Amino acid sequence: MSLSQVVPAISYEEFLKFRDFFYRKTGIHFEDTKRYFVDKRLIERILATGNENFRGYFVMLRFEVSGAELQALINLMTVNETYFFREEYQFTCLVNSILEDIVPRKPRNEPIRIWSVPSSSGEEPYSLAIYLLEHWPRANDYDIELIASDIDTVILDKARQGCYDKRSVQHLPDALLRKYFTTLLNGQYQINQDLRDSVEFTLVNITELTQMRGYRDFDVVFCRNLLIYFDDTSRRIAAEALFNALRPGGFICLGHSESMSRITPLFKVRKFPEAIVYQKPLR
Repeated sequence: MSLSQVVPAISYEEFLKFRDFFYRKTGIHFEDTKRYFVDKRLIERILATGNENFRGYFVMLRFEVSGAELQALINLMTVNETYFFREEYQFTCLVNSILEDIVPRKPRNEPIRIWSVPSSSGEEPYSLAIYLLEHWPRANDYDIELIASDIDTVILDKARQGCYDKRSVQHLPDALLRKYFTTLLNGQYQINQDLRDSVEFTLVNITELTQMRGYRDFDVVFCRNLLIYFDDTSRRIAAEALFNALRPGGFICLGHSESMSRITPLFKVRKFPEAIVYQKPLR
């Protein structure tokens, strides 16, 4: 028996009602083209919670005090596709250009703070850790803090465990696989304990300003392929929140198809040999 036979079909009006609610909670906007994706996951949660239809589920979702079902739905609705050394040219830019721009202004007793958001299942922040160790000669001269955040609690737990399949590590040289990973009996690769301990994983929604108040004084932010899921209003909210999270002179790296210049004039465009990135002005 299919899900659509168990639960009455979700009407377009119900889809719109849910889309507006989810947008207000997360900043993520679903186009009409995503309706099949959304309906399928809504029906899955309707069944899982013992509701008979969208109406009963939606009432429960809106008024549940704990917020546990909203978090379960967020976990189901967010897409987590990534792999190690994705868009590697930005990591090269980090070690060759960005950090070399930052360190002359950085007292030795202050940590270099790097934030990866969304962290997904951890490939990006762990890639940053490996790249710094392998390619930045000054890595041992500074205290480097790596923070990684996501809106999905399940994916954060997976990131903390640091276990990956062959696809996730396919772009890593064999020498780095042997150096930083252990091959498990199930064929997965687990990143070593030292690197797992080097990254702090946290839960955050970057369009929720009360949550973002705790994220400040970063030197570099990697926020790649997140803003494409937002509409113009949410992008501006997120961009301002990221601006406030950076120290003066700090940098933000976006995905290759994203442009901060089309969202806000707050940032200065910096064209390095390896990549175009965005900087918070020093003054």
